[in-house]
Amino acid sequence: MIFIDLTVNGLIMGVFYALMAIGLTLIFGILKIVNFAHGEFYMVGAYAYILISTALGLSVWISLPAAVAIGIVIGWVTERTLMSPLYAGYSSWGLMKDEYAIIVTFGLSLLLINLVDKIIGPYPFRGPDLIEASRVEIGPVIANAHRLFATGLGLFVIGVVFGFIKFTPWGKQIQAVAQNRLGASLAGIDPRKVSSTVFSLSGGLAAFAGGLLAPMINASPDVGIFPAIKSYVVVVLGGMGSILGALLASLLLGVAESFAAVYLSYNYRDTFGLVVLILVLMFRPQGLFGEKVRSCLLYTSPSPRD
Repeated sequence: MIFIDLTVNGLIMGVFYALMAIGLTLIFGILKIVNFAHGEFYMVGAYAYILISTALGLSVWISLPAAVAIGIVIGWVTERTLMSPLYAGYSSWGLMKDEYAIIVTFGLSLLLINLVDKIIGPYPFRGPDLIEASRVEIGPVIANAHRLFATGLGLFVIGVVFGFIKFTPWGKQIQAVAQNRLGASLAGIDPRKVSSTVFSLSGGLAAFAGGLLAPMINASPDVGIFPAIKSYVVVVLGGMGSILGALLASLLLGVAESFAAVYLSYNYRDTFGLVVLILVLMFRPQGLFGEKVRSCLLYTSPSPRD
């Protein structure tokens, strides 16, 4: 019984990790950079959901899409105003220095945290549940109704993102730019539009995760720090640039943390992923799932930048 409970709880958390990590790995697949403000997109989504549903008194089914829309806008503005100027002056994408993007996104992270802290305050908030039922019994498993419903929504959105990238013309363009930016541009694809699309999608996914978790967490200006760290862990575990790898690694990390919290120590649950990350970087830096998973879906292994 406890084995089933821990597995289900771990898989549920893994879905939320995946929503964050897929957006992050999309950015890495296209721009070959790590967005250090990714956790703050999550934080903005949580606050947007809470404030729209409580302060404005609107339905949660308006608040959640509105939070996603805000995340999309912030992602697009970030790419257009902060990231695009960084590579606009380079004749080749690979000439852009990674540290520039790191400094910019880290600065954006601090800016968003301090803006929310000064405007809204450091006090924690919690949003209303998406559904009113308190719990659901599925065979031997008893789960929080909101968590289970939010997990279903998360899985649905992840499936939509997979389908969008795998089967739509825009998704084909994303794949092309991820594999060879110069070759895609020679084929008539505008890499800058693709970059804007990916940043917008990443911001929307992070905000969606924040909105889904807002009824289960105490939202504060720094609430996005640990989800962002988990996202970085997942991206490395799954293989840099692989969406399928990120999904599998998210589920694996969620289950591992669930068991570690019970059989090792709950107090060290958030550090467990960091220990795994260090071990993977030491002994298998290409990720747990290796080249096979990284090349079978969406992105091939990141090659030297064009």
